[in-house]
Amino acid sequence: MLKITVSEALVQILVKEGVTTAFGIPGAAINPVYKYLENAPIEHYTMRHEEACVHAADGYYRAKHEIAIAICSAGPGATNFVTGLYTALIDSMPVFAIVGQANSNQLTQEPFQCVDMPQIAKTVTKKAWSLHTPQDLPAMVKEAFYVMRSGRPGPVLLELPLDMQKAEIDFDIDDYLPAEIPVAAPAAEDIDKAVLILKNAKAPVIIMGGGCVLSDCTADVVALAEYLQAPVITTYMAKGGIPVQHPLNAGHMGIQVGQPIGNRVFLDSDVVLGIGCRFSDRHTGDLETYCKGRTFIHINIEESQIGLVFKPDLGIVSDAKLATAALLSAVKKAGLKPVNQEYVKALPALRKELARKTDYDCAPMMPHRVFQEVNEAFDTNTTYFTSGCGITQIWSGQLQDINAAGMYLPSGGAGTLGFEIPALLGIKVAKPDHTAVTVVGDFGLTFMGEEIAVASVYQKPIIVIVLNNAYLGLIRQNQKGYGFEYAVDMPYNQDGTIDYVKLGEAYGCNAERVFSPKELRDALIRAKASSEASGRSYLIDAICVKTQLCDMGGSIANIKSWAPEV
Repeated sequence: MLKITVSEALVQILVKEGVTTAFGIPGAAINPVYKYLENAPIEHYTMRHEEACVHAADGYYRAKHEIAIAICSAGPGATNFVTGLYTALIDSMPVFAIVGQANSNQLTQEPFQCVDMPQIAKTVTKKAWSLHTPQDLPAMVKEAFYVMRSGRPGPVLLELPLDMQKAEIDFDIDDYLPAEIPVAAPAAEDIDKAVLILKNAKAPVIIMGGGCVLSDCTADVVALAEYLQAPVITTYMAKGGIPVQHPLNAGHMGIQVGQPIGNRVFLDSDVVLGIGCRFSDRHTGDLETYCKGRTFIHINIEESQIGLVFKPDLGIVSDAKLATAALLSAVKKAGLKPVNQEYVKALPALRKELARKTDYDCAPMMPHRVFQEVNEAFDTNTTYFTSGCGITQIWSGQLQDINAAGMYLPSGGAGTLGFEIPALLGIKVAKPDHTAVTVVGDFGLTFMGEEIAVASVYQKPIIVIVLNNAYLGLIRQNQKGYGFEYAVDMPYNQDGTIDYVKLGEAYGCNAERVFSPKELRDALIRAKASSEASGRSYLIDAICVKTQLCDMGGSIANIKSWAPEV
């Protein structure tokens, strides 16, 4: 055995567990770890805000399915991790958060920048630890990687008091073996029950959830759908899991980011096979409407998710990929025949008929036209997109066309303003040969927008399109439901008082402002060419109609459209 410090042992373990990337901000309470990060085969990106460290590590995992670390010092730096951890937790993304702490013998004395991070973080992580016995470090980190990867993935946090980081332990990295991660397989009797339900279905539909993206089985789900000739509805987190023009693509559904085709097909169904989904409130809307007259099969790797929102007729605890493979094999063996074929054959025409209008020609632009131009400008097989929250996210979910699984990576369950840009940076680090794009609101840009500078410094160019409507658009729309409007107008975002072009330039971007669809189209061409050639990010300030509302409702059967017809 060798005598080495806890900090050195930690870095050695991180390397052995496969970590190659860290997003962090060094500080006095974590510098002993940084001493060993300096020469480790781990590429470190110095961020501009601690929250952004977690979002970047989160985006990195979404794109590459490899764990990155988010690391920072103690006190307010560590507490800034909380929003990022919550965002990762609700979307099932494993992030290893490492934070410093004061010396362990001072923890009850209110020393400088001392806060109980495991206690704070326990509700926004799968588990949080504080190291108080140096020799416990290897077992603690091994458990952390196991917890992150097993079952429903998610973030963890490790707090390291300063004296613990410098303490010596007996450790040999050759004796450290990463934990094996079990994968839950479906019970054979549950698969048989599912086959029986599908055999009696008259109008089955498959819901593909984000778990299918994480389990890398979107193609398997499509193969199952093709055999059954059942429409596929994607949740928001699985957007792109089936190509837009696939004859079985029924879009996605919900009361905000949903699409008319998805809601219509779901309402016409009698059996619902949900794979890797959560049945969240923005997806279901009014539960009575959602559930009435339908039989539900729910497949989820996390047992506690089954029955959390409503009790399905059959719950199957399983990895999505293993369950889909077992189900496909079983329905073939049982000789199930497609049903509802006339309806299914009409899906492509129905999808076209129900598509929302986007070809508005006015200037300032309709937000819908911004997304039409984005759809036409980028190859969604090679372009990654992020989205955060607000009315811009809703239009993005409703209107963006994504043709490949895992290319649209939004903050889904948390709806985090500020996720867009640091997550996009993490994606660009993970996939440097791909284009990375976000459409962000003018208000949302100011949450974590400083991370554009990080993209510039490290020559990881991203394209940022600011949908500038000079309002807190979604909050204004919500206030209208209460009969008032207050504190939501931001005219200074368009009148020159706040200049996003100058902001972009200050952060190292090429930047321009556009007012019409043609100007936007030309700017997108320049953005693609420029970012690829120069390595510089590109910001486009797209001036839009100020008071346009988005389609939404309380029930999937009652979505109000606010878009003008002409």
